[in-house]
Amino acid sequence: IDETVKPNKLYYYIVRAIDGEGRGYDSEVAGPVKPTGELFHSGRKWVLVGLIVLSAVILYSLYTAHEGMRIRRIPGLEAVDEAIGRATEMGRPVLYVLGLAGASSLTTIASMNILAQVAKRCAEYETRLIVPCYDPVVMNIVREIVRNSYSQAGRPDLYRESDIFFLSDVQFAYAAAVDGIMMRERPGAVFLQGYFYAESLILAETANTIGAIQIAGTTADAQLPFFIAACDYTLIGEEMFAASAYLSRDPKLLGTIRGQDIGKLILIFLLLIGVFLELLGVHWLTAFFDISQTR
Repeated sequence: IDETVKPNKLYYYIVRAIDGEGRGYDSEVAGPVKPTGELFHSGRKWVLVGLIVLSAVILYSLYTAHEGMRIRRIPGLEAVDEAIGRATEMGRPVLYVLGLAGASSLTTIASMNILAQVAKRCAEYETRLIVPCYDPVVMNIVREIVRNSYSQAGRPDLYRESDIFFLSDVQFAYAAAVDGIMMRERPGAVFLQGYFYAESLILAETANTIGAIQIAGTTADAQLPFFIAACDYTLIGEEMFAASAYLSRDPKLLGTIRGQDIGKLILIFLLLIGVFLELLGVHWLTAFFDISQTR
C-alpha cells in the first residue's frame, strides 16, 4: 500500500529483497499504474451498512415515538426539581457550571441541553440562575439558550443577562473564581455538568461545605469517582446525553434514544455471534469487519 501517491499520475514499482548478508535483489519493473479515487473505502463497507441500519432504526423510532414512551429512571435527573425547589425555599440562587470544554464538545452541547431545562424550571420557580463560563463563545450561546427558556416559561422579565458571564479560560483561575462565587452567593443547588479536569473535586468540595445539593455529570472517566464521592447525584457518561429527552419528555428526543439503544443491542448481538462463529472456525463475519483489507 502506497499512501504517498497523487491522483492520475503514472507510477512504476520495484520490489527489492535483501538477504542475510545484505545483498539486494530487484524484481522486474511493475507498471505503469495510475491511482484513482474511490467513492468509499471498500475495506470499511461495514461502516456503510451500519450507518444505513442505524439510520433506519432511528427514523423508525422517531416515526413511532409517543408521549407514553418509557425511559429508565435516572435518580440524578429525578432530583432536578428537588434541587431547584430546595434553593427556592431557602431563598438562594442556583449555580450552573458547564465545565472546561469548548462549544464544539459533545459534552458541552449535552450540558447546554440540560441547562435549557434547568433554566426553564428556575423561571417557573422565580429562582435566580448564575452561570459562570470558561469560554466566551459558550457564554454567548448560553445567554440565548437561557433567554429562550425564560420566554418559554412565560417569564422573560426574570431573565438577567448579567448572571451569565465569562470568568477566565485558565483552569485553576476559573476554579478559584467559581469557588469564590459559591462562598459569596451560597447557592442552594449546584449543577456541575460538562467536561472537567483536576478542578472537579475542588468545585465539588467547596459546594459541599456550603451545604448545597449537587447534581454532577461528566464523560471524563477520571473525574467520575470524585463527583460520586462528593456530590449528591452523578450522571455517568451517556446519562448526560439522555438528560434533555428525560427532562423535557419530548417524544422525538425519546425516540432517538430508543433508536440508539436498539442500535447498541444489534452491535452486542453481532459481537456474540462473531465470537460463537470464531469458536466454530467460521471467519466470514470477522473478515467483514476487518478494516485492514486493501482498498
